Amino acid sequence: MQGASSDSLHALTEALASAVEGGTDASKIGDDLFGVAAVLRREPGLRRVATDVSVSPEAKADLLRGIFAEQIDPASADLVAQAAGRRWAASRDLADALEHLGVVAVVRGAEQTGKADDLENELFAFERLVSGSPELRDALSDPARSTADKRRLLNDLLDGKASSATVRLAEQAVAGTHRTVVVALESYQKVAAEHRNRLIATVRVARGLAEHDAQRLQDALARQYSRPVHLNVVVDPDVIGGVRVAIGDDVIDGTVANRLDDARRQLAG
Repeated sequence: MQGASSDSLHALTEALASAVEGGTDASKIGDDLFGVAAVLRREPGLRRVATDVSVSPEAKADLLRGIFAEQIDPASADLVAQAAGRRWAASRDLADALEHLGVVAVVRGAEQTGKADDLENELFAFERLVSGSPELRDALSDPARSTADKRRLLNDLLDGKASSATVRLAEQAVAGTHRTVVVALESYQKVAAEHRNRLIATVRVARGLAEHDAQRLQDALARQYSRPVHLNVVVDPDVIGGVRVAIGDDVIDGTVANRLDDARRQLAG
């Protein structure tokens, strides 16, 4: 988001933090905001009025509060009203911002229960599962299947294997607001990392990292980037040995294959 939308999202994120710190159930806010975002996407007329700069902020806030107040938590209703009262660069940004806030709220809910690390690990594992299974990917993107049916499939897959926060975000991922389920899951991982002020490092190795080796790598990367780092470890049979680390656009390739390629280039030179 850019311009007015970015400013509005920042202000709403701070309002969400205040609500959660005041004792509101963050997970409930997440569910509420996902629901309101879905309604706004289904109702273009309502979305246009709620983002129309010619309508006073107070009138727009009152409109959305009147529509949703009896269906959602008071703290959620306050956030929705505040969102309607702010400026948005594009009509769709309001619903997108509410979904983003919903993801942050789910992450905060996981923090409240001490499950935030589990959430990040499980989102990555589920994204890898979907990416690696064409059948599952097709089932979750099939336009002939209802969202409810896709969510039942997800619950069957994740029942007893993932935290409630992970299941909730997986369910949101099949709502169709992102280009694909994988894109949605990647987006949610980034939101979680940004909220927790962490970088995501994708680490490719030939075999799983021992816990002490993972911690050493994590600590070294945190020192290098001056921020905490969350490791997503991928066991890749194409990695002969060593480690390949990607953080954003940065790639640190210490694999045997890369070192052999360097040696060949030096000999050829």
